[in-house]
Amino acid sequence: MKVVLGSGAQHMRDEFLAKAKDYGKEVIEVEIKTFPDGEKYVRILGDGEEAIVVQSTFKPQDEHLIELLLLGDALREKGFKHLKAVVPYLAYSRQDRVTKDGESISVRAILRALSLYYDEFYVFDLHNPKTLEFFPKNAVNLSPANAVAKYFKEKLGEGVVLGPDKGALERAKAVAEILGLEFSHFEKKRISPTEVQMTPVDIDVRGKNVLIVDDIISTGGTMIKAANLLREMGAKKVFVAVTHGVFAEGAIERVSKAVDELAVTNSIPTPVSKISLVEEILKL
Repeated sequence: MKVVLGSGAQHMRDEFLAKAKDYGKEVIEVEIKTFPDGEKYVRILGDGEEAIVVQSTFKPQDEHLIELLLLGDALREKGFKHLKAVVPYLAYSRQDRVTKDGESISVRAILRALSLYYDEFYVFDLHNPKTLEFFPKNAVNLSPANAVAKYFKEKLGEGVVLGPDKGALERAKAVAEILGLEFSHFEKKRISPTEVQMTPVDIDVRGKNVLIVDDIISTGGTMIKAANLLREMGAKKVFVAVTHGVFAEGAIERVSKAVDELAVTNSIPTPVSKISLVEEILKL
């Protein structure tokens, strides 16, 4: 199995080169450049029959998506018979329904286009896993739980894993079960148009380390509120682990000041992308 790394995966390149052979895979070279008018050019410099194309579609989203299509076309032209697309972060995934007449369902358009070239599609911690039904072949929503648990195992100790809301409970459960720890989530209650009350459900955090896990972090307001509440409740240390670091300006600094450690996966390259997904990808 050959591995092709697009521009959206170059921040993982060194680790892929170091570990690919351990998983029976080989990273092949690809030439990627941009013409003066801004159009992309790709050329596959290796041969084979099966390939995994790794391409995260963070900003510039459109550029990375077009490149992913071109890589698929180039591999087919080169004679590859079976292609897997691994997209750690999928752009447009939150636009999964029509809210106003005349809108597109953006994630549907993206997945249908990719299905023209790719036989299998893998993504990490998708906003709405049901949207993978738009990919008419084999599509899988991967969990980063193993990578998160591995990173925080020694730091967290005999702690507690929490989701910032009920929707994140399954993420907390997945990490906690690997570590053999308790898990729960925060209950949110709106008490005014501008104020939300948060309380952990059925769990005592006094004197314990706490890990809060979620899929996406942007402004970090919820995490900061949760961390402050946990400290008031007597938590020892508060850690935050998130799959996709889609940070608004200044968010990393604000959250980092409020918690003992903020760590996100390398689905998007950021200064706090400390949790690697490379081994999870190489297992495919």
